[in-house]
Amino acid sequence: RVEVLRHLPWLHLVAGITKYRAPWMGHLPGRSHDWALVYGFDLPLVAYALRVAHRVIAFRQSDDTLNARLFQSVEPPPFQSEHSVRYLLRLPAAMGIPPCGLRLAMQLTTTESQTARNRLLHRASALPLVGLQVASFPTKSYRDWPMDHFFQLCQEMIARWPTIHFLIFGGKEEQSRTQWLHAQLGERATSYAGRLTLRETAAMMSQIDLYIGVDTGPTHIMSTFDVPMVALYHCLSSSAHTGPLDHPCCHLIDHPRTGRECSPEATMGEISVETVLAAVTQILERYPPRC
Repeated sequence: RVEVLRHLPWLHLVAGITKYRAPWMGHLPGRSHDWALVYGFDLPLVAYALRVAHRVIAFRQSDDTLNARLFQSVEPPPFQSEHSVRYLLRLPAAMGIPPCGLRLAMQLTTTESQTARNRLLHRASALPLVGLQVASFPTKSYRDWPMDHFFQLCQEMIARWPTIHFLIFGGKEEQSRTQWLHAQLGERATSYAGRLTLRETAAMMSQIDLYIGVDTGPTHIMSTFDVPMVALYHCLSSSAHTGPLDHPCCHLIDHPRTGRECSPEATMGEISVETVLAAVTQILERYPPRC
């Protein structure tokens, strides 16, 4: 999270803190902050905020004694009853601060953007340049679209756009999947999975013509850029809960069981290759690759 927040122009200082370090911090006399907002439900972080800030706003915690010390305790909404962005905006709203938008934000440096462009110089003739995020978190593998579906989609796209090239993103945890897809696509793809830092990956993503990915962290990061994107969502976590808001050019595909009986056993393979290809075709016709 710290890496994502770095260089945002409205943040004066960004530093990390964990619930394990928090109990040892903030014990000097006096409070150095006027306000503190605490997201999540880690009691040590709330206690730390109470030591260093005059007014603390947090979601209602499990400790009533701690809640009584808060300037305001905000009742969290029922699970998946509203979009996660609106849920998080409840804390500044408690200060009387309205949102100026619902878009996620990430700010790249000039150097980061230029480094990404330099990495892609040898792909200057590749149109469209398509980024792929094929896996979610290991603990949320039910969100993953089958690899043979990804491969079939890529084959269909190669047939329609002969100069296409794919960039495969991902972490070390899903390298068996990304390596398999890279081997199938051969010279049609470049794999950056496990090779880049989070911010380097984000910079590469900002330079592509289209992004196709499952519901996971890189997809949220991708939504901060004005780049066309197609994102796939499982029925346990639909686009209504975690999809991009205020994005100018995205196509969100929900699992066909969304809004009905759903479980982790509902495979993402129920989203057909034809459905995703239709979304890709529509978005590339509306937003042609940059020359």
